[in-house]
Amino acid sequence: MGIALPPLTPAQESLFLTLGSRAIDSRLPSPLLGDTMADDIVTAVGYDLDRFPTLRTRLVDPKAKIFDVTVRAKRIDEVVRRFVLARPDAVVLDLGAGLDGRVFRVDPPPTVDWYDVDFPEVVALRRQLVPPRANAHNVAADLTDPGWLAGIPGDRPAMLVADGLLPFVAPDDLVALLGRLTAHSPAGELALNAYTRYLIWGLKHSRAMRAISGGVANPGFSDPRLPERWGCGLTLLEEIFLTRAPEVAEMARPGRAATRLAARSARVSRMIATVVLRYSF
Repeated sequence: MGIALPPLTPAQESLFLTLGSRAIDSRLPSPLLGDTMADDIVTAVGYDLDRFPTLRTRLVDPKAKIFDVTVRAKRIDEVVRRFVLARPDAVVLDLGAGLDGRVFRVDPPPTVDWYDVDFPEVVALRRQLVPPRANAHNVAADLTDPGWLAGIPGDRPAMLVADGLLPFVAPDDLVALLGRLTAHSPAGELALNAYTRYLIWGLKHSRAMRAISGGVANPGFSDPRLPERWGCGLTLLEEIFLTRAPEVAEMARPGRAATRLAARSARVSRMIATVVLRYSF
């Protein structure tokens, strides 16, 4: 019998789409990410991944259906790892962390303080399911509430992570949140996966995403330089197209061919696949 889940909003339940994708990946003979902790957590909870038809379908190559979630996590892990190795006095804030064990995958130096921030209902689950780790802290808070930042050191470089967060935060709330975060720390970086307006439209109207579509609050954006104009001090450093990821070679032939064709165009890549954006502040 799995763990009894509290009532979750669609935004909160979205954590099981990403967690389930990583779990399915870990069961493959040659996984893209290899996050076995995700599979352990899904098994312990007993969550029905069939709520997301994209995960249960057998009409799509197994790697293709979990590619965006797992490879974007891998790219973000790499960004965070580089940051903390270069700045071992850093703090990492994983915003909307869900049940992700990213801190274990990144394995930061012991001098780094790591903060996993999510709603109280989700953090209560984290405390049951994600093993404790030295210098890793759970923060139970609504990200739009300014008060939670009072417990975060403000005199150290910060690595901000927003993996899968953007669709579920209204535009004004997102700009205000990033403004508070960049003002709170002397310097740092932000890594997030972008959602174009086209992808957000698909997320809201796809039957496969019905379990979480009601929580979508952001229309997305197609210009990666738009956040530079939000007044948060962000500067675009890198746009990482998953259509150009080396892992594309591991997909089955039809998906591999289509992805490589899309990779020729930045515009098409932004429209159909995940893009990881990296900013400095």
